[in-house]
Amino acid sequence: MRVAALGDAHLGRTYLPVVDAATGVNRRELDFEEAFSRAVDAALAAEPDIVLWLGDVFDHPRPSYRSFRVASRELRKIRDHGVRLVAISGNHDTPRLPGTGSPYTVLADTFPEMTFACRLQYEHVDIGGARIHCVPQMLTVPAALDALAEADGNRSADRSNLLVTHPRLTQLRPRYDDINEIEVDIGALRSDFVLLGHYHVHQRVDDGIWYAGSTDSFTFADDPDLPKGIVVLDTDTGALEHVAVAGSRRLVTLDTIEALGLSPAELRERVLTEAAKVQDGELARLYIDGVEPAAYRLLDLAEVRDAASAGLHLKLEPRFADAAIRVELPDMDTMGARWDRYVQDQDLIGYDRQRVAHLGHDYLSRAVEESA
Repeated sequence: MRVAALGDAHLGRTYLPVVDAATGVNRRELDFEEAFSRAVDAALAAEPDIVLWLGDVFDHPRPSYRSFRVASRELRKIRDHGVRLVAISGNHDTPRLPGTGSPYTVLADTFPEMTFACRLQYEHVDIGGARIHCVPQMLTVPAALDALAEADGNRSADRSNLLVTHPRLTQLRPRYDDINEIEVDIGALRSDFVLLGHYHVHQRVDDGIWYAGSTDSFTFADDPDLPKGIVVLDTDTGALEHVAVAGSRRLVTLDTIEALGLSPAELRERVLTEAAKVQDGELARLYIDGVEPAAYRLLDLAEVRDAASAGLHLKLEPRFADAAIRVELPDMDTMGARWDRYVQDQDLIGYDRQRVAHLGHDYLSRAVEESA
Protein backbone atom coordinates (compact mmCIF):
# COMPACT_ATOMS: atom_id res chain seq x y z
CA MET A 1 0.00 0.00 0.00
CA ARG A 2 1.05 3.59 -0.58
CA VAL A 3 0.77 5.87 2.43
CA ALA A 4 1.22 9.65 2.15
CA ALA A 5 1.86 11.43 5.44
CA LEU A 6 2.31 15.04 6.47
CA GLY A 7 3.47 16.42 9.77
CA ASP A 8 2.99 19.57 11.76
CA ALA A 9 0.98 22.26 9.96
CA HIS A 10 0.20 24.43 13.03
CA LEU A 11 -2.78 26.21 11.50
CA GLY A 12 -3.40 29.45 13.35
CA ARG A 13 0.23 30.23 14.16
CA THR A 14 1.21 33.86 13.59
CA TYR A 15 4.53 35.03 15.11
CA LEU A 16 5.10 38.32 13.28
CA PRO A 17 2.80 41.37 13.49
CA VAL A 18 2.63 41.63 9.70
CA VAL A 19 -0.84 41.80 8.15
CA ASP A 20 -1.70 40.87 4.58
CA ALA A 21 -3.16 44.00 2.97
CA ALA A 22 -5.61 42.10 0.78
CA THR A 23 -7.21 39.92 3.46
CA GLY A 24 -6.39 41.58 6.78
CA VAL A 25 -5.01 38.25 8.03
CA ASN A 26 -1.61 37.79 9.64
CA ARG A 27 0.81 37.12 6.79
CA ARG A 28 2.60 34.24 8.50
CA GLU A 29 -0.71 32.59 9.36
CA LEU A 30 -1.53 32.68 5.66
CA ASP A 31 1.90 31.20 4.87
CA PHE A 32 1.21 28.15 7.02
CA GLU A 33 -2.29 27.71 5.59
CA GLU A 34 -0.96 27.84 2.04
CA ALA A 35 1.86 25.41 2.85
CA PHE A 36 -0.65 22.98 4.38
CA SER A 37 -2.82 23.12 1.26
CA ARG A 38 0.20 22.50 -0.99
CA ALA A 39 1.21 19.55 1.20
CA VAL A 40 -2.24 17.97 0.89
CA ASP A 41 -2.10 18.47 -2.89
CA ALA A 42 1.32 16.79 -2.98
CA ALA A 43 0.01 13.90 -0.87
CA LEU A 44 -2.92 13.32 -3.24
CA ALA A 45 -0.65 13.63 -6.29
CA ALA A 46 1.26 10.62 -4.95
CA GLU A 47 -1.92 8.56 -5.52
CA PRO A 48 -1.92 7.03 -2.03
CA ASP A 49 -4.27 4.48 -0.54
CA ILE A 50 -4.16 6.33 2.79
CA VAL A 51 -3.35 9.89 3.87
CA LEU A 52 -2.03 10.45 7.39
CA TRP A 53 -1.99 13.63 9.45
CA LEU A 54 0.63 13.16 12.16
CA GLY A 55 -0.60 15.68 14.73
CA ASP A 56 -0.49 19.43 15.36
CA VAL A 57 -2.64 20.29 12.39
CA PHE A 58 -3.75 23.11 14.68
CA ASP A 59 -1.43 25.29 16.72
CA HIS A 60 -3.83 25.35 19.67
CA PRO A 61 -6.52 23.06 21.13
CA ARG A 62 -9.04 25.88 20.62
CA PRO A 63 -8.41 26.85 16.98
CA SER A 64 -10.10 29.79 15.33
CA TYR A 65 -13.04 29.46 12.94
CA ARG A 66 -10.61 30.34 10.19
CA SER A 67 -8.33 27.39 11.03
CA PHE A 68 -11.32 25.04 11.20
CA ARG A 69 -12.40 26.23 7.78
CA VAL A 70 -8.98 25.59 6.28
CA ALA A 71 -8.82 22.08 7.76
CA SER A 72 -12.36 21.31 6.57
CA ARG A 73 -11.54 22.49 3.06
CA GLU A 74 -8.55 20.16 2.84
CA LEU A 75 -10.57 17.26 4.28
CA ARG A 76 -13.20 17.75 1.58
CA LYS A 77 -10.41 17.67 -0.98
CA ILE A 78 -9.19 14.33 0.37
CA ARG A 79 -12.71 12.90 0.57
CA ASP A 80 -13.51 13.97 -2.99
CA HIS A 81 -10.33 12.22 -4.09
CA GLY A 82 -11.72 8.97 -2.67
CA VAL A 83 -8.90 8.44 -0.17
CA ARG A 84 -9.17 7.42 3.50
CA LEU A 85 -7.61 9.71 6.09
CA VAL A 86 -6.25 8.85 9.52
CA ALA A 87 -5.24 11.70 11.85
CA ILE A 88 -3.84 11.87 15.36
CA SER A 89 -3.65 14.79 17.76
CA GLY A 90 -0.34 16.37 18.76
CA ASN A 91 1.07 18.22 21.74
CA HIS A 92 -0.19 21.62 20.54
CA ASP A 93 -3.75 20.70 19.62
CA THR A 94 -4.55 18.34 22.51
CA PRO A 95 -6.48 19.95 25.39
CA ARG A 96 -4.51 20.13 28.62
CA LEU A 97 -7.41 18.99 30.80
CA PRO A 98 -9.23 15.65 30.53
CA GLY A 99 -12.84 16.12 29.48
CA THR A 100 -12.14 19.24 27.44
CA GLY A 101 -13.33 18.77 23.87
CA SER A 102 -10.78 18.18 21.12
CA PRO A 103 -10.99 20.17 17.89
CA TYR A 104 -10.69 16.88 16.03
CA THR A 105 -14.02 15.61 17.40
CA VAL A 106 -15.80 18.37 15.49
CA LEU A 107 -14.08 17.21 12.30
CA ALA A 108 -14.92 13.58 13.12
CA ASP A 109 -18.63 14.50 13.34
CA THR A 110 -18.44 16.20 9.95
CA PHE A 111 -16.33 13.53 8.24
CA PRO A 112 -17.46 10.21 9.79
CA GLU A 113 -15.76 8.18 7.08
CA MET A 114 -12.37 9.38 8.33
CA THR A 115 -10.48 8.36 11.47
CA PHE A 116 -9.46 10.92 14.10
CA ALA A 117 -7.54 9.50 17.06
CA CYS A 118 -7.72 12.22 19.70
CA ARG A 119 -9.31 10.65 22.77
CA LEU A 120 -6.19 10.20 24.90
CA GLN A 121 -6.16 6.47 24.15
CA TYR A 122 -4.79 3.94 21.69
CA GLU A 123 -6.92 3.22 18.64
CA HIS A 124 -6.38 1.18 15.49
CA VAL A 125 -7.98 0.95 12.08
CA ASP A 126 -7.55 -1.67 9.35
CA ILE A 127 -7.42 -0.31 5.82
CA GLY A 128 -6.65 -2.74 3.02
CA GLY A 129 -3.40 -4.52 3.78
CA ALA A 130 -2.38 -2.20 6.61
CA ARG A 131 -3.24 -1.90 10.29
CA ILE A 132 -2.75 1.68 11.44
CA HIS A 133 -1.90 1.87 15.14
CA CYS A 134 -2.72 5.37 16.44
CA VAL A 135 -1.17 6.68 19.64
CA PRO A 136 -2.26 10.32 19.90
CA GLN A 137 -0.84 12.83 22.34
CA MET A 138 -1.23 11.72 25.95
CA LEU A 139 -1.18 13.79 29.13
CA THR A 140 1.71 11.85 30.72
CA VAL A 141 4.67 9.75 29.66
CA PRO A 142 3.39 6.63 31.51
CA ALA A 143 0.07 6.89 29.67
CA ALA A 144 1.92 7.17 26.36
CA LEU A 145 4.08 4.14 27.17
CA ASP A 146 0.98 2.13 28.11
CA ALA A 147 -0.65 3.05 24.79
CA LEU A 148 2.49 2.13 22.84
CA ALA A 149 2.59 -1.22 24.63
CA GLU A 150 -1.07 -1.78 23.74
CA ALA A 151 -0.26 -1.03 20.10
CA ASP A 152 2.60 -3.54 20.23
CA GLY A 153 0.33 -6.22 21.66
CA ASN A 154 -2.29 -5.63 18.97
CA ARG A 155 -0.03 -6.08 15.95
CA SER A 156 -1.57 -7.94 13.04
CA ALA A 157 -0.03 -11.17 11.73
CA ASP A 158 -1.40 -10.78 8.20
CA ARG A 159 -1.23 -7.02 7.61
CA SER A 160 1.58 -4.46 7.57
CA ASN A 161 1.64 -2.72 10.94
CA LEU A 162 2.11 1.06 10.82
CA LEU A 163 2.42 3.00 14.08
CA VAL A 164 1.69 6.73 14.03
CA THR A 165 2.43 8.90 17.08
CA HIS A 166 3.78 12.31 18.11
CA PRO A 167 6.64 12.09 20.66
CA ARG A 168 10.05 13.60 21.16
CA LEU A 169 12.57 10.77 20.98
CA THR A 170 15.45 10.74 23.43
CA GLN A 171 17.80 9.77 20.59
CA LEU A 172 17.41 13.13 18.81
CA ARG A 173 18.84 16.44 19.98
CA PRO A 174 15.97 18.84 20.67
CA ARG A 175 16.02 22.06 18.67
CA TYR A 176 13.97 23.96 21.24
CA ASP A 177 11.72 23.34 24.21
CA ASP A 178 8.06 22.86 23.40
CA ILE A 179 4.82 22.55 25.32
CA ASN A 180 3.46 19.28 26.71
CA GLU A 181 6.08 17.12 25.05
CA ILE A 182 5.99 13.37 25.57
CA GLU A 183 9.56 12.05 25.52
CA VAL A 184 10.08 8.34 24.92
CA ASP A 185 12.91 6.04 23.95
CA ILE A 186 12.99 4.57 20.47
CA GLY A 187 12.71 1.10 22.00
CA ALA A 188 9.05 1.82 22.84
CA LEU A 189 8.19 2.11 19.14
CA ARG A 190 7.61 -1.50 18.09
CA SER A 191 5.99 -1.91 14.69
CA ASP A 192 6.81 -2.82 11.09
CA PHE A 193 6.86 0.89 10.25
CA VAL A 194 6.66 4.04 12.36
CA LEU A 195 5.76 7.52 11.12
CA LEU A 196 6.16 10.37 13.59
CA GLY A 197 4.98 13.93 13.99
CA HIS A 198 6.42 16.66 16.25
CA TYR A 199 10.00 17.08 14.93
CA HIS A 200 9.88 19.80 12.27
CA VAL A 201 12.76 18.48 10.18
CA HIS A 202 12.38 15.30 8.13
CA GLN A 203 14.57 12.67 9.75
CA ARG A 204 15.23 8.96 9.44
CA VAL A 205 15.61 7.81 13.03
CA ASP A 206 16.22 4.10 12.50
CA ASP A 207 15.24 1.28 10.16
CA GLY A 208 11.54 1.75 9.46
CA ILE A 209 11.19 4.83 11.72
CA TRP A 210 10.90 8.34 10.32
CA TYR A 211 9.83 11.85 11.30
CA ALA A 212 7.86 13.34 8.42
CA GLY A 213 8.86 16.92 9.27
CA SER A 214 6.62 19.98 9.18
CA THR A 215 4.89 21.42 6.14
CA ASP A 216 6.70 24.77 6.48
CA SER A 217 9.55 26.44 8.36
CA PHE A 218 8.12 28.30 11.33
CA THR A 219 11.35 29.69 12.78
CA PHE A 220 15.07 29.51 12.12
CA ALA A 221 15.20 26.62 14.60
CA ASP A 222 13.43 24.50 11.97
CA ASP A 223 16.52 24.36 9.71
CA PRO A 224 14.86 26.38 6.92
CA ASP A 225 17.63 25.46 4.47
CA LEU A 226 16.30 21.89 4.48
CA PRO A 227 13.22 21.21 2.30
CA LYS A 228 9.77 20.87 3.85
CA GLY A 229 7.11 18.60 2.46
CA ILE A 230 5.54 15.17 2.91
CA VAL A 231 6.64 11.55 3.01
CA VAL A 232 5.35 8.65 0.94
CA LEU A 233 5.76 5.12 2.30
CA ASP A 234 5.36 1.91 0.30
CA THR A 235 4.48 -0.74 2.87
CA ASP A 236 5.13 -3.54 0.37
CA THR A 237 8.77 -2.60 -0.25
CA GLY A 238 9.51 -0.62 2.92
CA ALA A 239 10.78 2.30 0.83
CA LEU A 240 10.08 5.85 2.03
CA GLU A 241 10.47 9.01 -0.08
CA HIS A 242 10.52 12.55 1.21
CA VAL A 243 8.72 14.76 -1.31
CA ALA A 244 9.76 18.40 -1.07
CA VAL A 245 6.95 20.90 -1.61
CA ALA A 246 8.05 24.18 -3.13
CA GLY A 247 6.56 27.62 -2.55
CA SER A 248 7.37 28.34 1.10
CA ARG A 249 8.67 31.71 2.21
CA ARG A 250 12.45 31.84 2.42
CA LEU A 251 14.09 32.32 5.82
CA VAL A 252 17.61 33.65 5.30
CA THR A 253 20.53 34.55 7.55
CA LEU A 254 22.57 37.47 6.22
CA ASP A 255 26.35 37.72 6.55
CA THR A 256 27.31 38.41 10.15
CA ILE A 257 28.69 41.91 10.81
CA GLU A 258 31.82 41.93 12.97
CA ALA A 259 31.16 45.28 14.64
CA LEU A 260 34.01 45.47 17.16
CA GLY A 261 35.81 48.79 16.62
CA LEU A 262 33.31 50.16 14.09
CA SER A 263 32.21 53.75 14.50
CA PRO A 264 28.45 54.48 14.51
CA ALA A 265 28.72 55.72 10.90
CA GLU A 266 30.60 52.58 9.81
CA LEU A 267 28.09 50.36 11.61
CA ARG A 268 25.19 52.13 9.92
CA GLU A 269 26.76 51.66 6.49
CA ARG A 270 27.43 47.95 7.06
CA VAL A 271 23.92 47.29 8.40
CA LEU A 272 22.22 49.11 5.52
CA THR A 273 24.36 47.23 3.00
CA GLU A 274 23.31 43.88 4.44
CA ALA A 275 19.67 44.95 4.82
CA ALA A 276 19.53 45.84 1.12
CA LYS A 277 20.35 42.20 0.29
CA VAL A 278 16.97 41.03 1.58
CA GLN A 279 14.99 39.88 -1.43
CA ASP A 280 11.33 39.80 -2.29
CA GLY A 281 9.23 38.37 0.53
CA GLU A 282 12.12 36.94 2.52
CA LEU A 283 12.14 36.69 6.31
CA ALA A 284 15.72 37.57 7.31
CA ARG A 285 17.92 37.90 10.36
CA LEU A 286 21.21 39.74 10.76
CA TYR A 287 23.74 39.04 13.53
CA ILE A 288 25.86 42.00 14.67
CA ASP A 289 28.75 40.70 16.76
CA GLY A 290 30.73 42.73 19.27
CA VAL A 291 28.69 45.88 18.79
CA GLU A 292 28.99 48.72 21.28
CA PRO A 293 25.60 49.43 22.91
CA ALA A 294 25.94 53.16 22.23
CA ALA A 295 26.62 52.57 18.53
CA TYR A 296 23.70 50.17 18.24
CA ARG A 297 21.30 52.65 19.88
CA LEU A 298 22.20 55.20 17.20
CA LEU A 299 20.94 52.97 14.40
CA ASP A 300 17.82 54.37 12.76
CA LEU A 301 15.63 51.25 12.77
CA ALA A 302 13.11 52.85 10.41
CA GLU A 303 15.95 53.42 7.94
CA VAL A 304 17.00 49.78 8.30
CA ARG A 305 13.43 48.62 7.67
CA ASP A 306 13.25 50.78 4.55
CA ALA A 307 16.50 49.26 3.26
CA ALA A 308 15.05 45.76 3.75
CA SER A 309 11.57 46.67 2.52
CA ALA A 310 11.64 44.07 -0.27
CA GLY A 311 11.39 41.38 2.38
CA LEU A 312 8.64 40.55 4.83
CA HIS A 313 10.72 41.20 7.94
CA LEU A 314 14.32 41.72 9.06
CA LYS A 315 15.29 40.87 12.63
CA LEU A 316 18.50 42.39 14.00
CA GLU A 317 20.39 40.14 16.43
CA PRO A 318 22.96 42.28 18.31
CA ARG A 319 25.61 40.59 20.42
CA PHE A 320 27.00 43.38 22.51
CA ALA A 321 30.66 43.94 23.31
CA ASP A 322 31.82 43.04 26.82
CA ALA A 323 29.51 44.75 29.26
CA ALA A 324 30.76 46.26 32.50
CA ILE A 325 28.25 44.19 34.45
CA ARG A 326 27.47 40.62 33.53
CA VAL A 327 24.00 39.42 34.46
CA GLU A 328 23.51 35.73 35.08
CA LEU A 329 20.23 34.72 33.50
CA PRO A 330 18.35 31.61 34.58
CA ASP A 331 18.68 28.51 32.42
CA MET A 332 15.59 28.43 30.19
CA ASP A 333 15.21 24.72 30.90
CA THR A 334 14.37 25.61 34.52
CA MET A 335 11.81 28.32 33.75
CA GLY A 336 8.88 25.91 33.55
CA ALA A 337 9.59 24.56 37.03
CA ARG A 338 10.03 28.10 38.37
CA TRP A 339 6.67 29.06 36.90
CA ASP A 340 4.98 26.02 38.46
CA ARG A 341 6.34 26.94 41.89
CA TYR A 342 5.18 30.52 41.46
CA VAL A 343 1.63 29.51 40.46
CA GLN A 344 1.44 27.02 43.32
CA ASP A 345 1.97 29.83 45.84
CA GLN A 346 -0.63 32.19 44.37
CA ASP A 347 -4.19 32.74 45.56
CA LEU A 348 -6.16 31.84 42.44
CA ILE A 349 -9.64 31.45 43.88
CA GLY A 350 -12.10 31.79 41.02
CA TYR A 351 -9.48 30.82 38.40
CA ASP A 352 -8.54 27.51 36.84
CA ARG A 353 -5.11 26.97 38.40
CA GLN A 354 -4.10 24.23 35.96
CA ARG A 355 -5.09 26.31 32.96
CA VAL A 356 -3.08 29.28 34.28
CA ALA A 357 -0.06 26.99 34.69
CA HIS A 358 -0.44 25.59 31.16
CA LEU A 359 -0.80 29.06 29.65
CA GLY A 360 2.48 30.07 31.30
CA HIS A 361 4.20 27.02 29.81
CA ASP A 362 2.78 27.92 26.39
CA TYR A 363 4.18 31.45 26.53
CA LEU A 364 7.59 30.32 27.82
CA SER A 365 7.94 27.64 25.16
CA ARG A 366 6.95 30.02 22.39
CA ALA A 367 9.43 32.64 23.62
CA VAL A 368 12.23 30.05 23.54
CA GLU A 369 11.20 28.89 20.06
CA GLU A 370 10.96 32.40 18.62
CA SER A 371 14.37 33.35 19.97
CA ALA A 372 16.06 30.27 18.51
